Amino acid sequence: MSQSPNSHQDQGSEPAPAEGHRANWSTLPEDVFRVFETRTAQNSAVYLLPALRQIQSRNPQMTLLDVGSGSASMSASFAKIIGPTGGHVTAVDVNPIVLERAKNILTDKYGVPADKDWISFQVADGHALPFADNSFDVVHCHQVIAHNKGQSEMLREMLRVTKPGGVVAAREGDMETEVFWPPLPGLLKFHNDLEVRIIRGRGASTSSGRQLLSWALEANGGDRSKITTSFSAWSYTEPEDRKLWSTGMIEVALGNPKIRESNIKSGITEADMEEMREAWIEWRDRDDATLSMVQGEILMRK
Repeated sequence: MSQSPNSHQDQGSEPAPAEGHRANWSTLPEDVFRVFETRTAQNSAVYLLPALRQIQSRNPQMTLLDVGSGSASMSASFAKIIGPTGGHVTAVDVNPIVLERAKNILTDKYGVPADKDWISFQVADGHALPFADNSFDVVHCHQVIAHNKGQSEMLREMLRVTKPGGVVAAREGDMETEVFWPPLPGLLKFHNDLEVRIIRGRGASTSSGRQLLSWALEANGGDRSKITTSFSAWSYTEPEDRKLWSTGMIEVALGNPKIRESNIKSGITEADMEEMREAWIEWRDRDDATLSMVQGEILMRK
């Protein structure tokens, strides 16, 4: 059975978590994790699956690195695809707390057999991956690059640890394309004054979906022939979907004490946050409420 690649750094030397990931995620409500843990390879990496299957057919013991895995719902779904043929997934994140959660729910929630060596976990920063060159057949990230500085550098680092003939896969939201109905003043304020301003303020991008190709070209030296692009969309229209999404906004962006403190430092008042919170509740409960955002996708072959 394929094993996880060896680190080229000392295992005891962990990179410092990136800004924005230092909060104690163990304090977040269970409903917040439910938002992220609905994501799977089947609903959030459709663009990657044909290439993954091709690689698996050539090498049943393929290896996959999931960068910024969070609590690993997508990592686990990849493991259930490649694990049965001897493949292995390595899930990495800067936050050790979410990785511990992933380990604890791997079998009961995600259905990965406890007695199988299909997946392993490691604390790591996507800008400095602790793996040797040419270690993985597939290197994947989802909604990670959009929240970080140095986007092309991160893609270059992902490409470094990809084997020749393998692929780097990334899917990122394009915040500027987010649309919702009804246009409640509190939601407009949330989008323009909180989401967009804070993301830009920390050096990240609100147009990541459309910029992925340009970052990939910077990462691979400008070889357009090795990059495939596509676009898809998130949508939240059904009652359960609206509940999941609004809960994330209310409990994390507007409810987590450390994030509220950061919001206030950026100029968002307590009154602003209360207006935003009430708007999300109204949006959640309205039958005509919708929300969608364009997602950019790339496959970069090495």
